[in-house]
Amino acid sequence: MLLPNILLTGTPGVGKTTLGKELASRSGLKYINVGDLAREGQLYDGYDEEYECPILDEDRVVDELENQMSEGGVIVDYHGCDFFPEHWFHIVFVLQADNSVLYKRLETRGYNEKKLKENIQCEIFQVLYEEALASYKEEIVHQLPSNKPEDLEDNINQILKWIEQ
Repeated sequence: MLLPNILLTGTPGVGKTTLGKELASRSGLKYINVGDLAREGQLYDGYDEEYECPILDEDRVVDELENQMSEGGVIVDYHGCDFFPEHWFHIVFVLQADNSVLYKRLETRGYNEKKLKENIQCEIFQVLYEEALASYKEEIVHQLPSNKPEDLEDNINQILKWIEQ
């Protein structure tokens, strides 16, 4: 039986990476941070001056991941999800954090005011949850709270149970 592929998505700062790495170490699944993958392989298509960040080349990212995804057992971490092929994922978790918590996390990362504001708005309007619902079957999309250490533990246990089934 193929091991499941899991997508962790949500606004930057909600805790995808922390959850993904911990989950991988406890489940034996492979963890892939799309941001790191893009950085290592220079999978970019220009630079966004306004947001001070490179623009992801989504097609190249998909090509890069295709083989691993078809083998199964991969946890993918990225704040966008509408460009991944729908058949890749068995389950999608959208992490969410309270605005006050999120604001502090992003401030610590040194986000500029514009980037801070837009990410907080993105969270308020549940943009990434809506994107996930629009991109995948509703029954595989789940929201998870990600505000405190106990949430992390609960989320890990919940996902590990799901993997076992």
